[in-house]
Amino acid sequence: MTDPTPPTPSPPPSPSPPPAGAPDIVRAAYAELVVTSLAEAREFWVDLLGFVVTEEASNALYLRGYDELTHHNLVLRAGPVAGCGALAYRVRSDGDLRRAEEFYAALGCRTRRLPAGHTAGVGETVRVEDPLGFTLEFFASATHPRRLQQRYDLRRGAEVARLDHFNISVPDVPLAYRYYSSLGFGLSETIEDDTTLYAAWMYRKQTVHDVAFTGGAGPRLHHLGFFAHDPHSVLRMCDILGSLSLESRIERGPGRHGVSNAFYVYLRDPDGHRVEIYTSDYYTGDPDHPVLRWSVRDPRRRDFWGHAVVESWYSEASVVLDLDGEPRPVAEIAQAAESSVRVGADGFTAPAE
Repeated sequence: MTDPTPPTPSPPPSPSPPPAGAPDIVRAAYAELVVTSLAEAREFWVDLLGFVVTEEASNALYLRGYDELTHHNLVLRAGPVAGCGALAYRVRSDGDLRRAEEFYAALGCRTRRLPAGHTAGVGETVRVEDPLGFTLEFFASATHPRRLQQRYDLRRGAEVARLDHFNISVPDVPLAYRYYSSLGFGLSETIEDDTTLYAAWMYRKQTVHDVAFTGGAGPRLHHLGFFAHDPHSVLRMCDILGSLSLESRIERGPGRHGVSNAFYVYLRDPDGHRVEIYTSDYYTGDPDHPVLRWSVRDPRRRDFWGHAVVESWYSEASVVLDLDGEPRPVAEIAQAAESSVRVGADGFTAPAE
């Protein structure tokens, strides 16, 4: 691994407190996925992966991991077009809802205030279309279901603990970096060379990331990352899928990332939504946390063992829905693509033509 001259500004300071005027974001909290068949989605997320159903309605399921103490980590909502309905961040106080409205209004973004209970188990919410084209939700309060950390008798599938992060595909990674820096996110790791920032990992809670940017056509949701407590959970999930002849649900892995050190597997649900089950990242809470910068030519960046990355991992992602539930137009990448650097972990040895 080399340490090139960074093409980005200096990393933002420790992510607490937030910059003046920005909402105080605590963590990535939940995502809403629109699915075309709630029954098929339930078979995948609940029956196979083992998510806990906190609440269900005729058109939605509210799911969580075994360590989650708020109402849900994932909303599966039935709809005619599969897509990412919203990505939700918890903020520290009700005052941060007002700050979120003002922050995004100043950027010229559409905002919408939703009453408590609009999303089950969540208090008053501010929903916005952000500068990258994603629909974000901000909330301060949520209901607390019963604790399940020590209900080992209930655990199934991957024994998912909690939502950890969103990974999004964006045409302009430096733009995404600057925008999230203005929200007070810290920077943990990058993939770059002397001139181009190809990907970045940024955080508010004290782990490697709450959000990561992969350069590509967007806005699109690349994947949701869910934390499990040990590598056995990742391997057990693969064995379960194999034993049921559902190995086609495994898109990539198991393996270990160079970036973040995560031991991972990527799966696809019936609508093509991608989920990462992973473990083994690290603490980032020190105020002088150093940024780890990976060379785009290091074959260990995407897979520490140098395994090839399947093409679909770079090219496919979920569409994003706007405030009105309509698919957002997708713009082609506006910078050099990481997948065009054909070395090592991409399975090639020569530069792309």
